[in-house]
Amino acid sequence: MVLAALLACFLQAAGDAARAEGDPARGRELFRVCAACHTIEAGAGTKVGPNLHGLFGRKAGTVEGFAYSPAMAASGILWNEETLGRYLASPRAMVPGNRMPYPGMPKAADRADLIAYLREATK
Repeated sequence: MVLAALLACFLQAAGDAARAEGDPARGRELFRVCAACHTIEAGAGTKVGPNLHGLFGRKAGTVEGFAYSPAMAASGILWNEETLGRYLASPRAMVPGNRMPYPGMPKAADRADLIAYLREATK
């Protein structure tokens, strides 16, 4: 009985750790909403929003050929998992005056999944 309880705790902890890392397959599904405005392929150009290829490690407001809002261009954000997570939670709260009409992604698990997908898909 004790062994079963320990095993259950271990499996729960492993599941929680995997969830914290995010599920790229689920993130791909979540990206469908983003794909209305963003491309992720190298050289794909921009749509209503900038191309996200090479997103991680890039300074916000620097994709050539995209007309950023003054707020985003001056934000000084360097995109990484933490800054992207905060931005996806509430774009307008993080960068007041940005033009992205997306209201935000309230669920942390959804953000983790989307970020896991983007980490792979935008390389």
